[in-house]
Amino acid sequence: MFHNHFDKMKNNFLITSDFSRDELKSLFELALQYKNNQISDKPLSGKSIALVFFNPSLRTRASMQVGIYELGGNAVILEPGGTSWTLEHRDGVVMDGNKTEHLKEFVQVLERYVSAIGVRTFAELKDWELERTEPVLSAFAKYATKPIINLESAMHHPCQSLADMLTIREKLGNKPKKVLLTWAWHPKPLPMAVPNSFALAAAQMGHDLRIAHPKGYSLDTKLMMEIQRQAAEAGGSVEVVNDVESAYDGVEVVYAKSWGSKNFYGNSEGDIEFRKDLRKDWIVDEAKMAKTNNGIFMHCLPVRRNVIVTDGVIDSTNSVVIDEAENRLHIQKAIMTQLIRQKS
Repeated sequence: MFHNHFDKMKNNFLITSDFSRDELKSLFELALQYKNNQISDKPLSGKSIALVFFNPSLRTRASMQVGIYELGGNAVILEPGGTSWTLEHRDGVVMDGNKTEHLKEFVQVLERYVSAIGVRTFAELKDWELERTEPVLSAFAKYATKPIINLESAMHHPCQSLADMLTIREKLGNKPKKVLLTWAWHPKPLPMAVPNSFALAAAQMGHDLRIAHPKGYSLDTKLMMEIQRQAAEAGGSVEVVNDVESAYDGVEVVYAKSWGSKNFYGNSEGDIEFRKDLRKDWIVDEAKMAKTNNGIFMHCLPVRRNVIVTDGVIDSTNSVVIDEAENRLHIQKAIMTQLIRQKS
């Protein structure tokens, strides 16, 4: 029988640090029960969940849509500016530009139809100080009375990071592991949501976390303070290194992800120029993986082969990227179940 540890669960699922380690572990338990076909009830029977996609998606869209169906519910998919009106999220603006509807009305109307709203909205990589405040996601949370689920925002991707933690648990057991989050070269700057959330969740789970990145690619300072705090509380550790070669020594998990430098927000050309000499060294290859303790390779996908990681690594038996992607389905079913139970 599943025991619900979510006595104080928040209304929304926006960031993993809103929840205790025990609450997150209870999600893993529930997700594994779903994965092992041990639960037959349909908590979303007769209910609909809206999925609002400002950006492209494969795993998030498919896993959420399938998950809602398997829980007995109905998915309502909306793409602002595509299958629904363009949206303005800022307060007090004169809407005489290219935005048709304000988020305030959008959310208030939508939640008359649905039981929860999932939102996917990427960072624009234009204004660091603005984007670190999660302007679009925060607007959804501000106007909604029904649960909001973060399906990747400017700064976080909590569904992905919990699928990552579940995968580590499945492959390597419950005890804390030596985990490497490594920056990788990419031809263009990418958002920080995935590395931010992976580092935060790894710290919450008590792993010994090593973050490797070139100088100039540090994560948000305030977030790093929270990661350090969570690691200390959970009995783990956090180490930041700039040497890509020694970073792999003895680790049990290698999580690769590229991200842009906050120093170049609004200046992608500058970032591309700054990183041009990093391509040769900052790729996950067989030689680096040989330095690990038989480490597993992880990536959130999509991944550029032979840019982020070599074919030899991603196609090896130590690569768990497909299992990791599958676990998105199971952990999101657990998240939706808990949110809906909480509101029932």
